[in-house]
Amino acid sequence: MWLVTGGAGYIGSHVVLKMKEAGFEVLILDNLSSGLTERIPVGVKLIKGDICDFDLVSKILLENKVEGIINLAALKSVQESKQIPEEYVRINHIGTKILVDCANMAGVKIFIQSSTAAVYGKSDSGLVSEKSKLNPISPYGESKLLAEREVERFIDEDGRRGTSLRYFNVLGSESLLLKDNSKANVVPMVLEALAKGAAPQIFGGDYQTKDGTCIRDYIHVSDIARAHVLAAKRLKQGSLPGAINIGTGEGYSVREIMSEIIRQCNSTLSPVVVGRREGDPAKLVAAVDLAIEALGFTASCSLKEMISSSI
Repeated sequence: MWLVTGGAGYIGSHVVLKMKEAGFEVLILDNLSSGLTERIPVGVKLIKGDICDFDLVSKILLENKVEGIINLAALKSVQESKQIPEEYVRINHIGTKILVDCANMAGVKIFIQSSTAAVYGKSDSGLVSEKSKLNPISPYGESKLLAEREVERFIDEDGRRGTSLRYFNVLGSESLLLKDNSKANVVPMVLEALAKGAAPQIFGGDYQTKDGTCIRDYIHVSDIARAHVLAAKRLKQGSLPGAINIGTGEGYSVREIMSEIIRQCNSTLSPVVVGRREGDPAKLVAAVDLAIEALGFTASCSLKEMISSSI
């Protein structure tokens, strides 16, 4: 049995789907703060609860003889994390620590942590590998880096195995039911603006990039989910590096992303440039050599496919 925390969320529901398709038996723990019960596949049990509930987590792990944990339960907005940093520490860091402590007590042998490119912060080159300096510039990124440290502690003890998968910018959906409903992500933000007849906003147009807007590595959520299946299979057999970038290795500007969304929506609106958001790096793209080498993972979806499955 595998426990997927946050398994009713946007990324979590895709991970559960792909794990189930691959033949893994899966159990979900989710407090439904952003998760939706209708995303959960038939035959997969949901336990409503919080990863910070030590007694509940311990009970789940022991009663279900959990072999591995995939921890996707987290808060994930960079901007929100500046407003409520203590809550980001509580959920993202302390919640992971509680999961690790409970896993150690219950004899769980495998732990896969959902992490983020935000642990890198700003990079001089804009292309980051797992060996790049870790310098988060938001409470969100800091909380996820601290969570990675908890997983490192888990890996170091008694032959336990694990990894932290550092996602870059996630787009797309496997189905309408599993769509991203977060207003903090670019596609839902643009779609909401277009639905209101308003021009989407680009935060900053004076970066040192090809069109002045930030460049990011965008990856389809189904590719993210597939990476978890590959990691789970590898960790059943042996070890993996402590952290692995999950991206495409390609960079697209915010203007390019918005233009493609607007084109596919047949809208005549044009995005407007407003002031920069504090803490946005000009460019952040994944070096993906380690994902290829360690997981045999390569992203498969084009930008057009990512956008078309998002709208």
